Amino acid sequence: MKNDKDYKFGTRAIHGGQESDPLTGAVMTPIYQTSTYAQSGPGEHKGYEYSRTDNPTRRALEACLASLEMGDFGLAFASGMAAISTLTLLFKSGDHFVCSDDIYGGTFRVFDKIFRNFGMEFSFVDTSDTNNIEAVLTEDTKMIWLESPTNPTLKITDIAAVSKIARSKNILLGVDNTFMSPYFQRPLELGADIAMHSTTKYIGGHSDVVGGTLVTSDPDLAERLYFAQNSAGGIPGPQDCFLTLRGIKTLHVRMDRHEQNARKVFECLKSHNSVKKIYYPGDPHHPGHEIHKAQSSGFGGMISFDIETLDKAKKFMSKLKLFTLAESLGGVESLVEHPAIMTHASVPIETRNELGITDGFIRLSVGIEDIDDLIDDLEQGFAAIGGG
Repeated sequence: MKNDKDYKFGTRAIHGGQESDPLTGAVMTPIYQTSTYAQSGPGEHKGYEYSRTDNPTRRALEACLASLEMGDFGLAFASGMAAISTLTLLFKSGDHFVCSDDIYGGTFRVFDKIFRNFGMEFSFVDTSDTNNIEAVLTEDTKMIWLESPTNPTLKITDIAAVSKIARSKNILLGVDNTFMSPYFQRPLELGADIAMHSTTKYIGGHSDVVGGTLVTSDPDLAERLYFAQNSAGGIPGPQDCFLTLRGIKTLHVRMDRHEQNARKVFECLKSHNSVKKIYYPGDPHHPGHEIHKAQSSGFGGMISFDIETLDKAKKFMSKLKLFTLAESLGGVESLVEHPAIMTHASVPIETRNELGITDGFIRLSVGIEDIDDLIDDLEQGFAAIGGG
């Protein structure tokens, strides 16, 4: 039988880390809804002793997630933020991180408002220019943390180039790969040490479960992460693991449709004069477009654009029926949100303005509905602000 990694992506998504249940022959991994496990004697068990430490449903999910990222070790968490927080627990007071400046507001918040209180230092720079990374490195730098594309302005960073910098300095490189999913981009293959996802998003794909993951191929790093995972306890329950596994099985099919629809939404946005700027990696004029093409196999389903004012943004969003006004992204349904008020409200206003996250900035998560209906929905929004 082949190793999981020897199969194509769609096959790994459906079969990775999963075999029929040996007791019943059930095709789907059972939900092991148990907190503890019987032991035949003190310390004598069947590989499981307590579900914070390990659970068969979670183990299947973790193996599948590792397979998708072409890594050797996967860890599942109760949320993407639980994954990031657990990783950060590996570091100590005085350690320094270099981070993409345009990152998810929750990531900025936990670094800037929580871990700074424990003496850790963070430099937020535009990592799309690797010179900015090298300029802030110190002897205490222990981690470089990237998003590519970033959330929400979709900046592109050359992951392989940053990997060379990190390895030359013995610095860990972590990449939040949520926007791309492992279908379109696999950071470990580009030299990253850790790939992270909010599995709430594309991996789960149905807006019905919250989760996160860390994947690595470094056995020593994996051992430290497993220890922190078990110690801090931010693990998902078996029902959440089951739902995430269920979602993964259609990941490859969904991602193709997300991208197909996003390309057409981009063309729609281009046709309106009221759109002052579009942020989309699939735009040939998008900064870093060629780098993204070289390190990814697709452009994903995320698009942001600017229509200048908060009044226009509110009027536009109020008329949408299929694009639901909600936080999050990556589900089968299309979502629209206003980062300055919603997902990135924790980012200081001066920083948001520097990044271009203005009051007229809107982020779309393009779903897999019929594209004609999505375009009609957007046209309703543009009609509310005078069309054009």
